[in-house]
Amino acid sequence: MLGKETVTSLLDKVKGAIFDLDGVIVDTAKYHFLAWKWLADQWGFEFTETDNERLKGVSRIRSLEIVLEIGGIDISEEEKLQKAEQKNEKYLQYIHQMDRSEVLPGAEEYLLQLRRRGVRIALGSASKNAVFILEKVGLAELFDAVIDGTKVSKAKPDPEVFIAGCEALGLEPGECVVFEDAEAGVEAAIAAGIYVVGIGNPDILVAANRVVSGLNELV
Repeated sequence: MLGKETVTSLLDKVKGAIFDLDGVIVDTAKYHFLAWKWLADQWGFEFTETDNERLKGVSRIRSLEIVLEIGGIDISEEEKLQKAEQKNEKYLQYIHQMDRSEVLPGAEEYLLQLRRRGVRIALGSASKNAVFILEKVGLAELFDAVIDGTKVSKAKPDPEVFIAGCEALGLEPGECVVFEDAEAGVEAAIAAGIYVVGIGNPDILVAANRVVSGLNELV
């Protein structure tokens, strides 16, 4: 594990950086929320933004199970797969409209800053649409590796996605840093033995080694 320097001095020393997608690079959480809300409306119950917080960093099927729990709905495993696909189709309709303006403040600048220093960069996301989104917002070429929901079988807080990210970069966990906005993602990074910078609310991301409001703070 890396020492307890300030965020800036620590990040000057890492060889690899692994980023979550939603809430760190782009804000697609709003589109996930709208798609899950649309699905809940079909069942006739209200799905709120507070409810949506429980889905951050969680796989699609587990997210669906949480939505079903909130609504008190019980369906078969086959129906779960169908409903998860319907939700994803709705979500895809939203993200097809994305462009560079959806990139969060400081994200592109910070990625470019890391590349200039020779830091290797990976994406570590549960999203199965990660490559498509990176291409839509024009950032795909800034990543050396993309580890997403199509390449791992275990969802965060399991560390699989970040361990795979380190392997894809050819680096050890102790040589990398993870940037995460979700509790499950922070837990996954810690379980992988990687220093983690939380992006967002320090009251929520209490387990992170450091917390900043956004990547713009690090530029």
